[in-house]
Amino acid sequence: MKLAVLAALFGSAAAFAPAQTGKATSALNAFESELGAQPPLGFFDPLGLLDDADQERFDRLRYVEIKHGRIAQLAFLGNIITRAGVHLPG
Repeated sequence: MKLAVLAALFGSAAAFAPAQTGKATSALNAFESELGAQPPLGFFDPLGLLDDADQERFDRLRYVEIKHGRIAQLAFLGNIITRAGVHLPG
């Protein structure tokens, strides 16, 4: 019985130990120095859109992401202004 309790104790302690992970290498290391790559994730590309991409494709996707973000901000602002009771004539 004591052996089972001891094994359970060591098993539960091992669950909270940090996992040993190796440093993954990929083609995405080319974008590790770009603005927005922060530890601990580094460059985050969950969909793999930039697996075989060059710097031109990376710059294009970043430009499009910023453009869509700005459009979404304007849409949100329009929604807030409309709910506040400000309506444009027409």
